[in-house]
Amino acid sequence: MTPRERLLAVLHGQLPDCVPCCPDISNMVPCRLTGKPFWEIYAFHNPPLWKAHIDALNYFDLDGGFEMYYFDPFPDETAPKWEERVVKRFDDGGFATQKYSPQTGEWQGSLLVYTADNPPAYGVKPETVGLPATPTEWEELTGGVKGWPTSDDTWEGMTPWLQAREYLGDRGVIGIPSGISTCLVHSPEEIYAYYDDPEPFRAASRAAMERLEKRMEKIANMNPRPDFLFCGCSGSLIWQTPAMFRELALPGLKKATEMAYDIGIPTHVHSCGPEAKLVKMAAEETRLTVIDPLEIPPMGDCDLAELKQRYGSKIVLKGNLHTTDVMLRGSVLSGGVDDVVRASKKAIDDAGAGGGFILSTGDQCGRDTPDANIRAMVEVARTYGRYK
Repeated sequence: MTPRERLLAVLHGQLPDCVPCCPDISNMVPCRLTGKPFWEIYAFHNPPLWKAHIDALNYFDLDGGFEMYYFDPFPDETAPKWEERVVKRFDDGGFATQKYSPQTGEWQGSLLVYTADNPPAYGVKPETVGLPATPTEWEELTGGVKGWPTSDDTWEGMTPWLQAREYLGDRGVIGIPSGISTCLVHSPEEIYAYYDDPEPFRAASRAAMERLEKRMEKIANMNPRPDFLFCGCSGSLIWQTPAMFRELALPGLKKATEMAYDIGIPTHVHSCGPEAKLVKMAAEETRLTVIDPLEIPPMGDCDLAELKQRYGSKIVLKGNLHTTDVMLRGSVLSGGVDDVVRASKKAIDDAGAGGGFILSTGDQCGRDTPDANIRAMVEVARTYGRYK
């Protein structure tokens, strides 16, 4: 099978030729492989992140695409338009930007700080780099900005969604946002706000449900349709208790997965951090197709074998090699890829029986994850993970 055929088989309840291998390399590893300063990818889209991501999938021979859910064919045209402006430059070539709305004259209250060897830092307060809240000096962000996501002239005239789908080819699957998130509380401040007055959060939940129905009508009429719909949010049970999730987010997840099921489109939730109770609710009370990354302690609370035993007949499990101890440091600790091989085989033993499993990692492999470790995962999936 091709990677695309393999993943589609799993998403639609069929048995593939082997366990798909889809480690989360979504940001840092693809940027590192370009050999360019990270600001070239994130600020100037040279290449755009989606292209660097697909190039990395091909480089490692992965079954990929699950982390490519940032394409939105239906953007909110009423949302404020922001321009990114450079407000500070650093001696090492990095720089900070702040977003400005020409329509309202408003500056956002935080910065993006671009560096050569890491993704940009979001939410940086201006005072931390010696700047006032409202810039007194700024310059345009120049250097070949093409808009995001976009591509080179080879695909000119195609929408970003179709550009990426065409470039991905048979390498994997590609989705779009469903319009529903598993997280309606996003910070410590919002936790306090919820307990002081939950009604605004309940109103936001109801409004999301209304938007969902309109959006799903558009998705149902897409040609071609996405391979899956993304319904998740990082850290769903970090900022929300299970009770908060049940009240605010579960109704939307139920509705989205039911509507998607009715038109034959699988659904996906990514939620790093503690997730065991989320898996239970999703498997027992929704039509969700696949959930990841099912992180183990200390980052999460998931036992893959236990989840397979309890819910493996109801939901596709995707995970869950430790991105630090195994993927990043495994070769250093063992002098080879033994740790990755051992962990990959254990994950397949724990959850691979009968299908319904995708071999993956916890939340995003670090920048310096050895190539050999990623390739070792692929080798184990293709050989040890074969279905007779």
